[in-house]
Amino acid sequence: MLKQSAGILLYRLTNGLPQVFLVHPGGPFFRNKDDGAWSIPKGEYIDGEEPLIAAQREFEEETGQPITGKFIKLQPIKQKSGKVVHAWAVEGDIDHEKIVSNLFEIEWPPKSGKKTSFPEIDRAGWFTVDTAKVKIIPGQVGLIEELETLI
Repeated sequence: MLKQSAGILLYRLTNGLPQVFLVHPGGPFFRNKDDGAWSIPKGEYIDGEEPLIAAQREFEEETGQPITGKFIKLQPIKQKSGKVVHAWAVEGDIDHEKIVSNLFEIEWPPKSGKKTSFPEIDRAGWFTVDTAKVKIIPGQVGLIEELETLI
């Protein structure tokens, strides 16, 4: 079955220039990764679930803050893994220093038998579109490029 995610590309205009909000995955595997590791807030959803509702839910789970506004549907993108990401752009603002993410649990250290919890998102930030294209997972660059044509 094809894995699908739904997410939100939050943007704001600062001095007339667009900035986008990205999140950095938490946990030990991404601790020392930066360029090419960031993402829009997103998560998987199941067939029959309304993708925009799932995107809003995932945004709140990953940031601790709800998102509302005029959502603009972007073209779905396919990541290297084969996962299809459905995304919506919305203008808004959020304090990236005050995110509170949900947790996930994995065996850590590997083969230790110990379960450890980590935040799904360990940090967030606002980036110019040029910087965001470097920071974001390469498969999601198309979302930022499409946003540029819309604003």
